[in-house]
Amino acid sequence: MEGIELLVDLHKEGLRQGPGSETTTLKALELMRLPPGGPFRMAELGCGTGAASLALAAALDVQITAVDLFPEFLDVLVERARQRSVSDRITTQACSMDDLPFPAETFDMIWSEGAVYNIGFEQGVVYWHRFLRPGGFLAVSEIIWLAPNPPLEIQGHWDVEYPEMGTASAKMDILERHGYAPTGFFVLPQDCWTKEYYDPLQQRTPAFLKRHNHSAEAREIVEAEKKEIDLYQRYQDWFGYGFFVARKV
Repeated sequence: MEGIELLVDLHKEGLRQGPGSETTTLKALELMRLPPGGPFRMAELGCGTGAASLALAAALDVQITAVDLFPEFLDVLVERARQRSVSDRITTQACSMDDLPFPAETFDMIWSEGAVYNIGFEQGVVYWHRFLRPGGFLAVSEIIWLAPNPPLEIQGHWDVEYPEMGTASAKMDILERHGYAPTGFFVLPQDCWTKEYYDPLQQRTPAFLKRHNHSAEAREIVEAEKKEIDLYQRYQDWFGYGFFVARKV
């Protein structure tokens, strides 16, 4: 199997494919201060197996289009939506978040947790703006620096992995320059990384390696995940995910 196929196989059984929690998803929803009514129309972009879509479909009168590049993740989402009795509120679309097949001003909300880095924060919020109706909301989590002057090791890591990484204030500036009014912000707590994401990932690793006969490719992916976890454990005071909520103006 190719590397991307192995990554999908490792992550498709997870509730989440990145840091987050149902609690923080619902906290971001509260920051929107939505008017009463519905149904609202929402897109979750880079949804993975749909943890946010499932939580929001259960909490809100909403019709959700869950978008991900990988059909394997969407298949899992469809089954989980059936199990949670919210299938009537969720449809899926396999496509890239930077090539969406929707008319302008389709959605009341666009949601994306831990995924916009795939195309870059600025490119994402600029492109997605056209798909929101006037006054519609954007909720997006983005990796940020939490403190100035980080140690050279972690600075060098993110300079390579995500050169666009910046501070919360820099991301707010991007939102304001591109037609959004920020309405809320918070930093994901550390258990969104550990309890919600890394611990389940590590628990799945032995079965993943066994499925792939401990191949060199599978072991390389596991080692990369271990390196990421180690960096977070040592430098979690310096970086994390910020959750940004903003309104289209």
